[in-house]
Amino acid sequence: MVIDKIKKINQIESNEKNEKASDMLVGKWVKCSNCKEILYKEDVKNNFSVCPCCGKHFRISARRRINQIIDEGTFKELDEDMQTSDILKFEGYKDKIKLLQEKTNIKEAIKIGIGNIYGEKVAIGVMDSNFLMGSMGCVVGEKVSRLVEKAIENKLPVILFCVSGGARMQEGMISLMQMAKTSAAIAKLDKAGLLYISVLTDPTTGGVTASFASLGDIILAEPKALIGFAGPRVIEQTIKQKLPDGFQSSEFLLEHGFIDKIVERKDMKETLYTILRLHKK
Repeated sequence: MVIDKIKKINQIESNEKNEKASDMLVGKWVKCSNCKEILYKEDVKNNFSVCPCCGKHFRISARRRINQIIDEGTFKELDEDMQTSDILKFEGYKDKIKLLQEKTNIKEAIKIGIGNIYGEKVAIGVMDSNFLMGSMGCVVGEKVSRLVEKAIENKLPVILFCVSGGARMQEGMISLMQMAKTSAAIAKLDKAGLLYISVLTDPTTGGVTASFASLGDIILAEPKALIGFAGPRVIEQTIKQKLPDGFQSSEFLLEHGFIDKIVERKDMKETLYTILRLHKK
């Protein structure tokens, strides 16, 4: 009986230790989906949100991307308060948008603004996968178009960081119209003789790939990013053929001439600055 009590006390103490250990781990560690290593979040953050073991580029928020690329204190956001209206009265859409805005503290799937890269002034837009997987609705299309208009007005180069699951289904045909709208805006930028750099990150798919993401004068991509229009399974079912290994990866697309260069995140700011200086009149 005494032995049973001792065992019970030891078990309680053991459980308490495990609970404390678990509390210490919550929110401080992340598992790499590629190499399966358990990583300390602060180490990953200090490494540009890239796995120090295998080099996998984790998805990051628009805020963090802007902090990595734009000179500190120079970013001025445009149309910050622009929000989606539920034009089609899609069931649950308005509530979902409100919940996401409260959870992420962002109002839409893209941030646009003017800032400097090592002193070079640019118009920049950064999509955010935390908001409905960066899907493109009327606000995303409008913001991209307004950014381009601002760039033309001020004779600035445009950089767009793309990450998207495609057109936003809750906005139906209106979301698909943004493909033509953004493409027309980029054509206007080209006519004005201004530089457009598109940066494709993981994942860039659907209507975004089929519009402004693919129209860059120079197209860069992060390593091992998923880039394509439809998913591999859909394509295989359509063409009745087995797709090659690595299909829709940035490495495959570089090999086949779809993109110009794969750039690691730690080198992105320097690479963009070099391109801007080379194209400066």
